[in-house]
Amino acid sequence: MSNLSYFVQIKRHQMKFEEYQYERPEMVDFSTRFESLLNQFKEAPDLATQNQLFSQINEMRTEFMSMYNICYIRHTVDTANEFYEKENAFFDQEMPAYEGLNTQFYRLLLESKFRKELESKWGSQLFTIAELSLKTFKPAILQDMQEENRLSSEYVKLKASAKINFKGKEHNLSSIFVEETGPDRDSRSAAASAKWAFFEANSDAFDSIFNMLVKTRHGIAKKLGFKNFIELGYARMLRSDYDAEMVAHFREQIRQYVVPLATSLYERQRKRLGIEELKYYDEEFRFASGNPAPKGDPNWIINNANEMYSELSEETQEFFRFMQENQLMDLETKPSKATGGYCTYIGKFKAPYIFSNFNGTSGDIDVLTHEAGHAFQVYASRNIGINEYNWPTYEACEIHSMSMEFFTWPWMHLFFETDTNKYKFAHLSNAICFLPYGVAVDEFQHFVYENPDATPKERNKAWKAIEHKYLPHRNYDGNQYLENGGFWQKQSHIYSSPFYYIDYTLAQICAFQFWLKDQKNHRHAWADYLRLCKAGGSKSFLELVKLANLSSPFEDNGIASVVKDIKTWLDSIDDSDF
Repeated sequence: MSNLSYFVQIKRHQMKFEEYQYERPEMVDFSTRFESLLNQFKEAPDLATQNQLFSQINEMRTEFMSMYNICYIRHTVDTANEFYEKENAFFDQEMPAYEGLNTQFYRLLLESKFRKELESKWGSQLFTIAELSLKTFKPAILQDMQEENRLSSEYVKLKASAKINFKGKEHNLSSIFVEETGPDRDSRSAAASAKWAFFEANSDAFDSIFNMLVKTRHGIAKKLGFKNFIELGYARMLRSDYDAEMVAHFREQIRQYVVPLATSLYERQRKRLGIEELKYYDEEFRFASGNPAPKGDPNWIINNANEMYSELSEETQEFFRFMQENQLMDLETKPSKATGGYCTYIGKFKAPYIFSNFNGTSGDIDVLTHEAGHAFQVYASRNIGINEYNWPTYEACEIHSMSMEFFTWPWMHLFFETDTNKYKFAHLSNAICFLPYGVAVDEFQHFVYENPDATPKERNKAWKAIEHKYLPHRNYDGNQYLENGGFWQKQSHIYSSPFYYIDYTLAQICAFQFWLKDQKNHRHAWADYLRLCKAGGSKSFLELVKLANLSSPFEDNGIASVVKDIKTWLDSIDDSDF
């Protein structure tokens, strides 16, 4: 590469996000060019030619996915933007066709007469991904996949449409959370009721969308030769070194060792709040003196985050400066913005992007450090040179994000000042209390797809039973929508990313190990973490766990050991002082 072309490439990567040009892919031309490259790849006379064609195919895929991600970001930042709503609908319609082309590429890759040499160059994980991906697509399911995408987008838009009037102000599902965690109990109860009234008023719509999603996914699975969507769901998630039986065993370990600790933490909370019974609207209000909250506005938070990442390591300093200079974060909640938070990656510009909805709670710091963990990983592995390795599988991805939350603990005083210890206690407690909910969501999804003909009422009944199993403390105080099992409808992953939830719990056990290692020897812990991030998606989940010198969360007594150390730390804290 000449110095000039290198400079142009660097300048291209330094563009601000608003300068990223979006252009809808012209699918007929794209497909024609892609198929031409596939034919040349198939007929390549030697390894060098096939490698060159591989690079050209990879470049085409990078361009397509970059346009998709630019569209997705701009659509979720403003779901009322008519142009990007139409473009999002275009991708809902055309993404299955793109996946079909990608499947053809995977098939040729596996059949290549130079497979051994290609595998030596790119690693075996690419071929594992190819093999699993081939199981998830046939041309016969193209229209079904389009319908699945359309329904998922319909769910996102329905949630984004929430207009919750409370105390004379209009809230969305992000901003109402502030009212749900306020110090006045009656106000918390009323805010929670107002939020869930939105779900109840739209329950028929939520049920209709989900009914069609389950029916569509089950139909896709049957057309592909699977018994049900569970097997297909695992293949889609590219799970190559564990199965549903191992996950069920993991869930049982959480029930056995984590649920009792979580229940005891809720009891400590009840005592701190000085109430006779902890109700569902009390759960997020951790301390009578108020939950820890950042002491400044979003700009203040970002300035302090800059200081934090500058001091954490040279790598994070470079990364966060890149994110700021190129305006690759949209963090504040606003009208018509989609709910939640995420990190994505625009390969054409080698640029991560962080999306969030700051609302003035400690969750602002959690989501910033969490999504920054994702962004830092993909930034660290951006030069591997193959799309499949930008990200690892999801459960490995979440190790980066959840561990970053803990690696930044030494800088929490920048955000919480005198409430720093309160924040740390709450953060670790919340992580423990999340685990039972996380496995409940997973078990519920197994029920749903084992019973695709279940009615909405039967699904709600199943959720209620599973909820009682893992969250025995929960008291809905007579709210009929929730008493009848409607809580799960708020969980977007259940609708839009089936089986993507156990990943958080598996990763949390790994992140706890990084937390423990960091307290003992930061240098060694950070070296292991950096090695993990740089590896990107070049290895399977359990291979990455081993690379990072972590224990597998599936190991017997692994969870028990980690939980024991966490309990010791939590028991050492006098939370009555908070």
